[in-house]
Amino acid sequence: MNVVKQISAFLVRITPWFVLLTAVLAYFKPELFLFVRGYTQTAILGLIMLTMGMTLTVKDFKVIASRPQDILIGTVAQFTLMPLIAFMVSKALNLSPELTVGLILVGCSPGGVSSNLMTFLCKGDLAFSVGMTTASTLLSPIMTPLLMLFLASKHVEVDAIGMFKDILIITIGPVTLGFLLNYFFGEKKAYKDIMGVMPAMAVICLAFIVGGVTANKHDKILNFSWIILLAAFLHNTLGYITGYLVGLAFRFTKSKNRTISIEVGMQNAGLATVLADNRFSDMPEAAVICAVSCVWHSITGAFLAGIFNLVDKIFRKDEPSTPDEQA
Repeated sequence: MNVVKQISAFLVRITPWFVLLTAVLAYFKPELFLFVRGYTQTAILGLIMLTMGMTLTVKDFKVIASRPQDILIGTVAQFTLMPLIAFMVSKALNLSPELTVGLILVGCSPGGVSSNLMTFLCKGDLAFSVGMTTASTLLSPIMTPLLMLFLASKHVEVDAIGMFKDILIITIGPVTLGFLLNYFFGEKKAYKDIMGVMPAMAVICLAFIVGGVTANKHDKILNFSWIILLAAFLHNTLGYITGYLVGLAFRFTKSKNRTISIEVGMQNAGLATVLADNRFSDMPEAAVICAVSCVWHSITGAFLAGIFNLVDKIFRKDEPSTPDEQA
């Protein structure tokens, strides 16, 4: 079992490269991933959200309750900055309606679970990161459809009720089930052994989602590659920058600044990919830009964490922790 856990930990560390490799494989060998569509795709994302829920404890919700101002600032930043940046990037690049809808959908999605790992790697405020991810995920059934109605209804008919139901099924249901499993069985050895491999399972599932979209939208990716990459780059990078600026504006500590930067910039593009396939199936390019964003966010998140660590090594100054950061 220890060997399995070590393999799992290694797979988590190389998440962005594993996802990228899967996308490349799916592009050249699409037949391997064509089955990842429809209900299969939804079930795979639900399994990812289940793994997130299985890591949540009562303590995590206590952190949210004990630090409402931090969580409020972070969540408001996430649900305002990223949707608006997506809208402005779409306008600036004169994206097609399909790509505009997809990019805005990424911006309107909650934080991704990978952001917690990146925060940990760069010595950010992990409790703050988990709190933001949890809060944005719980709010997403309401916020994501409303924001899509506001920003994307010009380009496509947004089924807000249907999207609300999808997010409940895909995110809230599995997360709640995972939390309950952790609450009742978290101290049992068998459960802890299972948890040792669940992070790797989440990485594999994320890679399958990206691989599935890459395989099923193969021709579309070829036709729109350069503009999709540019849009994903601008959206993601501006998210990191503006998130960090929000931290500076509210005089957050260094670790909190890093955390809010990563949390705002990294979205649950896997959820956006499934929603695009389910709700905007007549706009295949929308799912493509979501899938590309999924890979891109994972790679740049790891890269940004590395930059933060490099800064620490260069200046060799560790900011003293505060009671608030230790929460």
